[in-house]
Amino acid sequence: MSRSLFATIAAALMLVAAGSAQSEKKWVFNKGEVETYVRHLWVLPPALGLTVGDPKPAADLPGFQEVAVKITQGQASQDITIYVSNDGKILQGNIYDIHLNPFKKDLDRLKTQFQPSLGTPGATVVLVAFSDFQCPHCKAEAQMLRQNLVANYPTQVRLYFIDFPLEALHPWAKAAAIGGRCVFRQDPGSFWEYHDWVFGHQESITPENLKEIVTIWAKDRKDVDSLQLGQCIDTKATEKEVDAEMEEGRALQIEGTPTVFINGRRIQNSMTWPDLKATIDNEIEYQKVAKNAGEDCGCDLQLNVPGLPKTGAPVVKKN
Repeated sequence: MSRSLFATIAAALMLVAAGSAQSEKKWVFNKGEVETYVRHLWVLPPALGLTVGDPKPAADLPGFQEVAVKITQGQASQDITIYVSNDGKILQGNIYDIHLNPFKKDLDRLKTQFQPSLGTPGATVVLVAFSDFQCPHCKAEAQMLRQNLVANYPTQVRLYFIDFPLEALHPWAKAAAIGGRCVFRQDPGSFWEYHDWVFGHQESITPENLKEIVTIWAKDRKDVDSLQLGQCIDTKATEKEVDAEMEEGRALQIEGTPTVFINGRRIQNSMTWPDLKATIDNEIEYQKVAKNAGEDCGCDLQLNVPGLPKTGAPVVKKN
């Protein structure tokens, strides 16, 4: 082979190597560039605020970084997660691992410790309802659940209630949530009486009369001290508990109420009882084989907390 041919081959290999190195050159993450790109992608007007979070390695997607993007307008906000590759490609959507529960990410974030609950511990299906006492749709859903859930599933389903008051829309919702936690502190079982009463009197409650009518309600309850309840409401003794519930909701990127999780499956719109029942029935059948959700999946740990009433026993998920 001639020396000139060797030189030609060598030059060609050098060009291929140079081109490959250029194509493999990593893109440097730039928040400003990402903001400009997604504003154009989602057609966001300048009036909407947009914050791009710091990137962190995506645990479920090697080669990508997980980036939280927050869109704001006044007190309203929406959180969106995007995935950005090392060479600048953007992916938006859900990532599923066929070996795991498809809702594992939300299951890991749901915390039912010390939350009001109905149903049998160790149930196959767990519902977690994020609700707002002043929300009309929450009222309708709460009444539907109370009328049907335990009656149809006395041992197979457990319901947990978590406060998520929308303060920008509902001026007395957080105060009602604080009151509910005050009742729960005194007697976990009485919380559900409070829950039903507040939703049942939703139209007549105002920010000004909430405490007065709640304490009147408490006077007829043998397990609730009305004076202690009034002091608890006045001092906002349970506000940190409500704030923690709201923070959990924000971490789950809940955008409105009611939002219900059925073994981790997110339901963002109100459902009719037949539709909800069909979803529960499907989950009961699926868990006979999968056993990767619910409280009977072998992934729960009951905490032994001295002095805690049995009806309020917390459950820690270990999925």
